[in-house]
Amino acid sequence: MSTAEAPDQAPTSMSNKQILQAMSGLMAGMFVAILAGTVVANALPRIIADLGASQSSYTWVVTSELLAMTATVPLWGKLSDLYNKKLLLQLSLAMFIVGSLLAGFSQGVGLLIFSRVVQGIGAGGLTALAQVVMAAVIPPRRLGKYAGIFGAVFAVGTVAGPLVGGVLVDTSWLGWRWCFFIGVPFALLAILILQRTLRLPTVRRDVKIDFLGAFLIVAGVCALLIWTSLAGQQFDWASWQTAALTSTGVILLVAAVFVESRVPEPIIPLAIFRNRTVTLTTVASLLVGVAMFGGTVFLSQYFQIALGKSPTVAGMMSLPMILGLLVSSTVAGQFISRTGKWKAYLVSGAVIMTAGLGLLATIDANTGFGLLSLYMAVLGIGVGMLMQNLVLAAQNDVPATELGAATSVLSFFRSMGGTIGTSVLGAVLANRVASEISKSVGAAGGTAAEGAGGGEGAVPDMTKLPAPMREIVENAYGLATADLFLLAAPFAALALVAVIFIKEKPLKTTSGMERLAQENGAQPDGDGKKTEPMPAS
Repeated sequence: MSTAEAPDQAPTSMSNKQILQAMSGLMAGMFVAILAGTVVANALPRIIADLGASQSSYTWVVTSELLAMTATVPLWGKLSDLYNKKLLLQLSLAMFIVGSLLAGFSQGVGLLIFSRVVQGIGAGGLTALAQVVMAAVIPPRRLGKYAGIFGAVFAVGTVAGPLVGGVLVDTSWLGWRWCFFIGVPFALLAILILQRTLRLPTVRRDVKIDFLGAFLIVAGVCALLIWTSLAGQQFDWASWQTAALTSTGVILLVAAVFVESRVPEPIIPLAIFRNRTVTLTTVASLLVGVAMFGGTVFLSQYFQIALGKSPTVAGMMSLPMILGLLVSSTVAGQFISRTGKWKAYLVSGAVIMTAGLGLLATIDANTGFGLLSLYMAVLGIGVGMLMQNLVLAAQNDVPATELGAATSVLSFFRSMGGTIGTSVLGAVLANRVASEISKSVGAAGGTAAEGAGGGEGAVPDMTKLPAPMREIVENAYGLATADLFLLAAPFAALALVAVIFIKEKPLKTTSGMERLAQENGAQPDGDGKKTEPMPAS
């Protein structure tokens, strides 16, 4: 049995000023995590060319970071329930710094891929711990308005990443290595700010970490993510590689469930899924990941190929969606904090998100930017109302000792959904594009590869195509991208169904630290000394 001692430092509540100061460090850390995943998007072709690497290496530079981040989120969440959250947050930032420096100084693709794994582990910590720390210091009733600020950081990082990456690559005296170096100052700043402003009690628990369960979870998830990331590109969906990876992943995860059900302190407490709110928000997060990330990740390609825009302009064209997300998450957060009511925003967000995906399913190569902006704004508004508030609902309905596990489970499944959606819809996009081009070029007596100026699966260089062929390719990408949103819309509709069945409960007015002290039977004062237990809220 594990034992817990009372927190040995820090008061259990923070003033608004202290919360805002600590939030600045958290926001800098989250900005770094988002930047890591987006800043290299426009730089990768140049990076791979400079290092003399292959197309397979191109895929692994992207996949390795995503794998490491997704697979380690549950472990970071569990550690946050056992050890000092502030120290873990700073450790994840330090790992990100090490990974960034290794990536920036890489002279070969092998070291670059390894450094991306290190970056991904650090980003996994930031993804899980930032929201855990927020729940620890901010009561759920006040959390909505601060969650809106995080939505803004998410939006800025998502837009700024590709733009900054493109500028750095195109600036001769900087180059692609600065795509990795640029995050280091932000991470160092975050560590310093957190050291000065974040004061969290440390709850020492005499427990043994379930390393076997952690290994089985990470290995099983990695096997499935490698499959979804590479199937349809490196090998066929129906192939021996698919059979090997899926069977390995399933066997490892079944073994993980067996181990987790028998250890005193599992990495993912299976009992947490007996909580209806956690189960439904987890399902909704998975579906939102599939629908949102799976659908929107290809928008930049649509802007550049179907609409003929430059990488920089393509980055700017996503602003309506980001602004919609920013405004809706901020406004909804303010209203939730003011009224204490949250379910209406989840339901409305799911409805609007589904509508936005449905509208985007009508686009083609001739859609005007005004109409496209409206559709993207609708999608952004829905995502902004839904995504962060799913976490709020789950955090509000679990014991303080399980805040880390609940938060990381939602982040984990949302990231899993995004990875699966991106991989599967990417394969659908490639097949539909090839089919459309073959159909049009075949009518003219040529082949798709000859007409598009590239091999099978290659993205065409639009500047080198003759006008008739360029029109065919633009039309193909326009139709194929619309298909992706049409396929993503049902997942958003299923998320709506899950959200409808979530029972609305009053938002607690005490922070995670205060709830933890209550659950331990003592309320520490500002000196960390025990006082009489507080009544439960």
